[in-house]
Amino acid sequence: MTKQKLAVIAIGGNSLIKDGKNVSVESQYQAAKETCQHIADMIEQGWEVAIGHGNGPQVGFILRRSEIAAKTAGMHEVPLDVCGADSQGAIGYALQQNLQNILYQRGIKKKVVTVITQVLVDKNDPAFAKPTKPIGGFMDEAEAKRRQQEQGWSVVEDAGRGWRRVVASPLPQEIVELETVQTLLGVGIVTVTVGGGGIPVIDPGDGNYQGIASVIDKDFASSLLAREIKADLFVISTAVEKVAIHFGKPEQKWLDKITLSEAKAYLAEGTHFAKGSMAPKIQAVIWFLEANPNGKALITNPENIGRALKGETGTWIVQDGQ
Repeated sequence: MTKQKLAVIAIGGNSLIKDGKNVSVESQYQAAKETCQHIADMIEQGWEVAIGHGNGPQVGFILRRSEIAAKTAGMHEVPLDVCGADSQGAIGYALQQNLQNILYQRGIKKKVVTVITQVLVDKNDPAFAKPTKPIGGFMDEAEAKRRQQEQGWSVVEDAGRGWRRVVASPLPQEIVELETVQTLLGVGIVTVTVGGGGIPVIDPGDGNYQGIASVIDKDFASSLLAREIKADLFVISTAVEKVAIHFGKPEQKWLDKITLSEAKAYLAEGTHFAKGSMAPKIQAVIWFLEANPNGKALITNPENIGRALKGETGTWIVQDGQ
């Protein structure tokens, strides 16, 4: 019996929004449908697949609705960790239903499931001392200072536009539902997991889990998942067909294939990959390849996943000597 090829694919939360002026649930569902067509191509090529996804815009929408409802109707506000759980359910539903329908239409008998996934972070992670991720809407200074005093929020003034809450982005340490995910993948069920990087939880010291207001990079969490389940392939689906060095400059160069050592060197130079976009993706790939000597990684956009798997496009990151 041949061993099944196992892949983790991380898709961006922004890839579910094709048009910034049209962000309805229906339009996000249609965008998810398009992405699922390309994931189905992978499955048709014989891959077992775990799907991670971003949730930045979606959590922003949930928070904004919560803030408006609190101000206009006195409704309770939704804590950030619960917003993350809400988004996992909603995005998971869109991916799960679309992919299940597409597989059915193609005559592929596979089930798809979403696992609401918690990810353990270290309560002493240095990121908690320097929160940097802005979340929620803008406030005036008086409200920001009141929230800081009463609710312990970290707040910053944002370029003259008002004040915003900022939270930490700690590193993922452990996927709480890992054994469940492994069991599902082991029986051939496509599994949507670590949505939005996972719901951040800490162990306060008594062995229990407790949600904490922070955000985990979804590429870092997907990389951890790929390492833990010993995936053969780690795919990061993003906005560009290939990775470039000297991006946006006259000497810009698109990369077809680079080695682990080259990826490390480019990242260390600090000038090629933007901190908020490509740099964490390259770092996530490096961690995966360091932990899995037989692994390969691919970065491309959703519509080119099928072609990239045939070697026609995308940026492949491989072990040295390959």
